[in-house]
Amino acid sequence: MPDDAWLVVGLGNPGPQYAGNRHNVGRMVVDELASRFGARFTRHKTGAGVAEGRDRPGGTRFVLAAPQTYMNESGRPVGALAKFYSLPAERIIVVHDELDIPFGDLRLKTGGGHGGHNGVRDIAAVLGTPDFPRVRVGIGRPPGRQPAADFVLKDFTPTERKELPLLVGDAADAVIDLADLGLDPAQQRWNAPRASR
Repeated sequence: MPDDAWLVVGLGNPGPQYAGNRHNVGRMVVDELASRFGARFTRHKTGAGVAEGRDRPGGTRFVLAAPQTYMNESGRPVGALAKFYSLPAERIIVVHDELDIPFGDLRLKTGGGHGGHNGVRDIAAVLGTPDFPRVRVGIGRPPGRQPAADFVLKDFTPTERKELPLLVGDAADAVIDLADLGLDPAQQRWNAPRASR
């Protein structure tokens, strides 16, 4: 695997019953990237669906991964893929939903806490470090007293679904910018609220 490769992990739960859940927006982003790259996911021995492609002819090489484990066990396939492709944590971009960011906004960062996200927590535990880049896709807080655990396992509302393609497209662009430009320039472009970008 060449040194310029990036592993992009879209977090979610496997199975059609979860496909439209807020918790699965990370997986929607890697699906969008695979579509752009003309790549197809195949089952990999590490327990993830994997697709490989480039953002442009001769451009950056991406390994897109959708773990086939449940969210709280995401670390095992990610650790196995990192080993298989000989990639360090700093070349692994994890795309995941984020309750503490308004719906429609993105935040990019490297390292830090897991913010209660079980998938991120498990990946950090298996890799032995939290120092991997993340594209955090805002889904907002649950309304009223609805528990967060229930909220993330619900589908997006009809109003949100109208905006979802734009959000997923922005997140896919942010992944490419992070890999091609580096964290700081990508943050300058994407960490502002969408209304001010």
